[in-house]
Amino acid sequence: MNDKKQRRSAAWYGKRDTDGFIHRSWMKNQGFPDHAFDGRPVIGVCNTWSELTPCNSGLRDLAECVKRGVWEAGGFPVEFPVTSLGETQMRPTAMLFRNLLAMDVEESVRAYGIDAVVLLGGCDKTTPGQLMGAASVDLPALVVSAGPMLNGKWRGKDIGSGTDVWKFSEAVRAGEMSPAEFFAAESAMSRSRGVCMTMGTASTMASLSEAMGLAMPDNGALPAVDARRAAMAHRAGNRIVKMAEEGLVMSRVLTRESFENAVIVNAAIGGSTNAVVHLLALAGRVGVNFALDDFNLGADVPLLVNCMPSGEYLMEDFCYAGGMSAVLAELGHLLRPAKTILGGDISDYADGAECHNRDVIRPFDAPLKPAAGIRVLRGSLAPRGAVIKPSAATDSLLEHQGPAFVFENIEDLHAKIDNPDLPVTKDTVLVLKGCGPKGYPGMPEVGNMPIPRRLLADGVRDVVRVSDARMSGTAFGTVVLHVAPEAHDGGALALVETGDEVRLSVKEGALDLLVDDAELARRRERWSPPAPRHERGYASLYIDRVLQADKGADLDFLAGKDTRTPERESH
Repeated sequence: MNDKKQRRSAAWYGKRDTDGFIHRSWMKNQGFPDHAFDGRPVIGVCNTWSELTPCNSGLRDLAECVKRGVWEAGGFPVEFPVTSLGETQMRPTAMLFRNLLAMDVEESVRAYGIDAVVLLGGCDKTTPGQLMGAASVDLPALVVSAGPMLNGKWRGKDIGSGTDVWKFSEAVRAGEMSPAEFFAAESAMSRSRGVCMTMGTASTMASLSEAMGLAMPDNGALPAVDARRAAMAHRAGNRIVKMAEEGLVMSRVLTRESFENAVIVNAAIGGSTNAVVHLLALAGRVGVNFALDDFNLGADVPLLVNCMPSGEYLMEDFCYAGGMSAVLAELGHLLRPAKTILGGDISDYADGAECHNRDVIRPFDAPLKPAAGIRVLRGSLAPRGAVIKPSAATDSLLEHQGPAFVFENIEDLHAKIDNPDLPVTKDTVLVLKGCGPKGYPGMPEVGNMPIPRRLLADGVRDVVRVSDARMSGTAFGTVVLHVAPEAHDGGALALVETGDEVRLSVKEGALDLLVDDAELARRRERWSPPAPRHERGYASLYIDRVLQADKGADLDFLAGKDTRTPERESH
């Protein structure tokens, strides 16, 4: 091929000098033959496999499928590991390390002699972290996701990871379920490898990767253990070689239109609020003009996918009903023209799509809910914004005013929430401080605070909750999240006191603290920031340099498009 010398990998493996000798010789100790270095595209397979990340525990097998496809298409696949983030296993929160993963991916992709990269991820923060890092280098790249677990099965019914856990936990606290029953469900819930089988953050990001044209069709819904996912990974290996030959880099796919499509699709599938911080951070990496208020583009998009936590089914059911292709077909009149990794338009992903179960994927004109997109809230309590997921909330609480009960931090919450004398009613607005990007640090998934025990005893199952934290994509409730600026950074949230009136209006997009300016000024004079929880290592760097939630919680020195071209010289 005439363009072989133009490939990035040629600076490593194409030189007929000492440097070329070193690069080739050391690789040959793995048994690669001479013709592997004949100028064919070198494809990185960026793997987040780990036994400590159960969601990603099947990625070793998928990597082999990708590599088969790369060899078949005339490429040279090389697998490499990066940081793996297990949401259910890491403390204080995997989100603290998303940016660290992004740095790991960026520097690995930039430093090695590869021409393109396949991103193998699954668990919540792995997909966005990999995308952020790869986008900063801007080579050809595509996503192959781990895929969801099979449906949980317990006592003759389907149960979903996360969503049913929260329900079971509240039932135990209310005395409606025994601890023995609770623990009996844990083995029945997780029956195979894969990510949460609810429409949590992992399945949301896998689905949005498909909707943004960053992944092969069917990436979002095929179960992890389905042979068709392995076949899809093989085809992805074929395709990444062609992308390297075509020079189809990420910035040609990640456009303003693709981000708008992600917002629209996220609304239709009842996707996670975590998509907000991940898409904002990704847009920042590629220099796309996309901001928090753009999520209001999905405000009037109907909820079409009847999956937990916004509905009743699970990802396996979503797959069998037609998956993302069927959803894209329903949304065709709303989607923006946008290029995909296949080289065509996103509308091509819906060609020939059919829905096989209209209770799982509803028609556009007969949705589960008429307007379900994530809403951006602003007001005196959130001058730089907050978000709420109406599809997972109680309709009657979306317009609400009530007195605040304040928890100053997560320890305060844990100490008080089960106090039978806690002075709260069904009208109380629970307020949690100190759980934003800097405050915890890492912005943990604790925004869906437990319902106070005394209210559970009265049959109350939802109240308005407000915090600077996130919540799991598997969670539900009338929960206001990502309040910016956060309390730790001196936002208005830091000044709220128990008894203050808080007003929420999703219709108006408003979140207000009904306290006069003079009183707030007096409180601010008395306020001082809490001492940092960490004073060394990466956590200290993160606290010093992390941006607020309305900017995607990226590190400030990584935000913005990198104008350098990927390094072409070996060292």
